[in-house]
Amino acid sequence: MPARPILCLLLAALLFPAVGCASTTIAVKEKLGYAKREQLVDEVKHARNAQQKAKEQFATTLEEFKAVTGFDGGDLERQYNKLKTQADRSRDRASAVRGRIDSVERIANAMFREWDQELNQYSSETLRAASQEQLDLTRQRYRQLLDAMKTAEARMTPVLTAFDDQVLFLKHNLNARAIASLQTTVNELETEIAALIEEMNRSIDEANAFIEGMQDG
Repeated sequence: MPARPILCLLLAALLFPAVGCASTTIAVKEKLGYAKREQLVDEVKHARNAQQKAKEQFATTLEEFKAVTGFDGGDLERQYNKLKTQADRSRDRASAVRGRIDSVERIANAMFREWDQELNQYSSETLRAASQEQLDLTRQRYRQLLDAMKTAEARMTPVLTAFDDQVLFLKHNLNARAIASLQTTVNELETEIAALIEEMNRSIDEANAFIEGMQDG
């Protein structure tokens, strides 16, 4: 690969790291032969993988809550620290999912905007109509995907809030009575996390279907 395009990409990353320059990064990558369509497929894969990791982390944090409620002696502060670590990791995983969804949206918007503009460049009405049909189908698939991702993302917020509340409560109430009071919360969390995992699985399935459709089309 020529040195100059690589240098341009590095400069874009260094000089324009903010979201506002995302279009510059997308354009530079395209100059290097990395088409918007390919960028979108890869970013959807990243978002899917981020959701898978978040799903696993939320389940792990729930198991840590269960472990604390089953506490029957020992170092209670150590149990609290383990729980806080898992709750913090859940928040980090959720943040990663949100970042990936934002990237998917930026690249998709750039691709669809360009596709719309290029429809006017056809001299053949037949080819223009075929491209319009493909655009409409791709946009429909994308909207289904984004809806699933956003729904799963929204499900994370109340669970994270419950994690934070309980961790904060335990921080100042490390005693058997406080531990016993967690059981009701854990039961509620199980229901919330089961719903979250169901939505994440649906989102992951939508991502796989979108990737397959983009690669076939």
